[in-house]
Formats: sequence, C-alpha cells, structure tokens
Amino acid sequence: MPTLIVTDDPKDWPSELPEAEVVDAWSYLTSPRFAALRNAKLFNLCKSYRYQSAGYYVSLLAEARGHRPLPSITTIQDMKSPAMVRLMGEELEDRIQKDLHPLQSDAFTLSVYFGRNVAKRYDTLSRYLFDSFRAPMLRAQFKKIDGRWQLRGVAAIGASEVPEAHWPIVAEAAREFFAGRRGSVRRRAAWRYDLAILRNPKEAEPPSDDKALQKFAKAAEAVGLAVEVIGPDDYGRIAEFDALFIRETTAPNHHTYRFSRRASGEGLVVIDDPESIVRCSNKVYLAELLSHHHIPSPKTLVAHEENVDEVLECIGLPCVLKQPDSSFSRGVIKVETADALRDELARFWRESDLVVAQEYLPTTFDWRIGILDGQPLFACKYFMARKHWQIIKRDAEGKSSYGKFETLPVELAPRKAVRIATRAAELIGDGFYGVDVKQSGDQFTVIEVNDNPNLESGVEDAILRDELYRRMADVFLRRIERRKLGYGGGNNRP
Repeated sequence: MPTLIVTDDPKDWPSELPEAEVVDAWSYLTSPRFAALRNAKLFNLCKSYRYQSAGYYVSLLAEARGHRPLPSITTIQDMKSPAMVRLMGEELEDRIQKDLHPLQSDAFTLSVYFGRNVAKRYDTLSRYLFDSFRAPMLRAQFKKIDGRWQLRGVAAIGASEVPEAHWPIVAEAAREFFAGRRGSVRRRAAWRYDLAILRNPKEAEPPSDDKALQKFAKAAEAVGLAVEVIGPDDYGRIAEFDALFIRETTAPNHHTYRFSRRASGEGLVVIDDPESIVRCSNKVYLAELLSHHHIPSPKTLVAHEENVDEVLECIGLPCVLKQPDSSFSRGVIKVETADALRDELARFWRESDLVVAQEYLPTTFDWRIGILDGQPLFACKYFMARKHWQIIKRDAEGKSSYGKFETLPVELAPRKAVRIATRAAELIGDGFYGVDVKQSGDQFTVIEVNDNPNLESGVEDAILRDELYRRMADVFLRRIERRKLGYGGGNNRP
C-alpha cells in the first residue's frame, strides 16, 4: 500500500523515509497521478485544517479517493469540538492526573508525534491522546483548575511547526509507526481490505467463541479481507480499517457503542451499527416499535409509577418484567403475585423510570432466527434450561446453565416464524440480528430483536457450517466495495 506524507512544502519534512513519499498539498490536490492512486495511506501534516483550507481539502479528497487519511475529517471536527475534547479528557482523567501531578505550573503543553513525546515519561499519555485524536502530530493544552489538571484543547501540528531539536524523535516515531510497531495494520498484498473484529478477552459470555471467529476470519481472508482482532484499548486505530465487526456484548453506555459510532463516522462498514445498538438495547423502544407496526408480540405495557394497577388488569399474572437494557436473560424476571409485582417494579424503577411488563407465554423453546442484510441466515430452537422458564438459568453465585438447542435449515423452520422475524429485523436496519420468536400452536409472536446475536461454532453454524461465514464475509466485502464506489455501505436503511 503506497504511503504519502502531505505537507505544505516538501522541505517541511527533512527526514528521509524509504517507506513514504513526501508530497506538497497542492500537488496532491491537483495532480491526476494522486487522483488515480488506489488504496493509499496518507498522513496529512499541513499546518492548518481550517475549513476549506488546503489542509482540510487534503483529508476530504483523500476520503473521496478511497485513501486513508490521518487525520480524517471526523478527527479534524473532533479536535475543534470543545465537547469532544472535554469527553476525551474525562476518559483520560486518571492518566492525566498521574502523569501531570509532579508539575508545579498551572499550564502545560504536550506535543505528540505519532503517539510519542520527546520525554519518555509522557509516552503513555501521548499514546492515549494519539488513540483518541488520530492525527500524526498534535499539541494538547492542559490547565490546572482547583488543583486538578484538565485537557482544554487539542490542535494538529504541521510539519513546519516542529522544532529542529524534536526531529530525531519525530523521525524515529514515524519509522516505528510505518513499520507496524505502534499499532499500524500490516497488510498482505493479496488482501484488498482490512476488517477489524472487536472482542474483549475478559468477557465471561461473549457472543462468539474462538472457533467461530477463526472460521469467520478464514472465510473473510478467502474473499480478500485481512482480519485482525482488536480490543477495548484499540479505539484510536479504527480509521486504519475498512470494516468493523463487533463480537462483544453491546450497550449504548459502553465502549462498544463508542467504537461503533467512531467507525461509522470514519466511513467504515460496521456491524453492529450504532443505530442498531441503541434500538435493540432498549426494550421500551422495541415494544413501541413492534406495536406501532403491528408485528405480533406478547401483550405488553410500559410500566411506570402511576399505572401499576393497569399492569395487573391488562397483563395479568404471572407476568414478565424487563429492564429496558436487559440482555442475556439478565434484568428479566417473572413475578407471580401482586405484591411481588409492586416490589420488583419499585426495584427496577431505581434504575429506569420505565419498565416493560409483558404477558408470560410458557413454551418449551424459543425460535431464534438469524437475519443478516435482510435475509434469514439460520434458524435455531433454544430450549428452556432444566427446571427453569428461560433458556439461561443463573444461580445465586452467578453461574449459568443453558438449555439444549436444535439448529434447522431455514427452509424447514415455520414460514410464519421466519416471515415475522424478517419483518421485525427490517424495522431496525439491515445489520446482523437474532430475532426471538415464541410459538403457540400455529401462532407466532416476536419477543425481541437482538443486535450482536450469538454465533458459536457447532450451534448457529450447525447446518450451513463454513458457508454461513462465507455469506457473512460476502456481505462485508460487498458493502465495502459499494462504499469505495460512493454508493454507501448499507449499514442501516433509512
């Protein structure tokens, strides 16, 4: 992959780097050679990224040409946003206080060169800032207010602004970054695009096991996608990829949402996209959505402090109570009596002003229909855990036991189940969803739509096997290519 360093004047970058070509901004903007260049990595070291300046257009046109600019237009906007600077300062609070505590002054400026500083003691803070604001060189301004340091501003450093004494460390940091020793994605020539899989190795119940991810990676590489597993600390690397596949339990108030939002803003193909995470994570939203579009679902009422009696009258007992952000059977309980209903609602209301109350539909299993890109991908029966009313049973110590499963060809699953599952998923978007459907005779009702559904080796892939992963890889490839051609990635239908 060609690497370009774009400056206001090539003389502004005095160091020789065999890995990169130094180009002036005007040549990059106007020369047909650069307009025709494919899959280039670009480092924008212009002095100004002011709106409609040459530096601004370098990153803007780089994105239009399918190049990978650092900084991207999204990062440029983030650096100008006081709210974003404040948010990142809050996320780095502990590191800022630890590293700047020894300083006696009330103001401090930190220069960051490809994630490094001339003083080694600030390297960790520099790397965090580089990960938060993905610009090759930047200057962070700190002020001490009421005894605590605060990040007050972030701005890019142009190549012409680097002090002569700093050039040795700048050149060394750049060489390390280009060589891949500071988080750069390594890419084989046979691979056309880069796909990141977000996974947290510390998660107790991840949506995919190692074997499933290995199968997906093999299928993705077969169609030309270089796959790399990244973790929660790799937030700043998002712009290095063409697509992001989140295989960690998602939530709006969680780093998975920030990853998804950042990736979407950087123009990546994302599954799960941020809209799907928000929509699927809230049971109140889902209940209203399914009702509004007349999707068959259990009798449901949104409970608040003024309608407890209505829950008893309309839903009856026993009934199921759900926290709006419940997942994996957590925050979902069955109540048998009016007293228990009032007690549990009061407990839930300490976390949320609204709670979903739903009629209890006893069944021996739930259908899980996997939907990707608007098409059914797999059909599973998840049986209830032994002597329990849910598919997952948790004991007092938090240990889990699961019911059995049975995977069927989609063609052999009940047509009604597949049809209403597909309709429900379409209301969310065109990502990857697991729709839970209950069957009572020939009647089917949608319980919920899950983003980030389970995909485990030997379970959901039991019928299609490797073909399942190939289909998923094809969706990523097709969306990436559409984005490169300017047609959008199809992460979410309007």
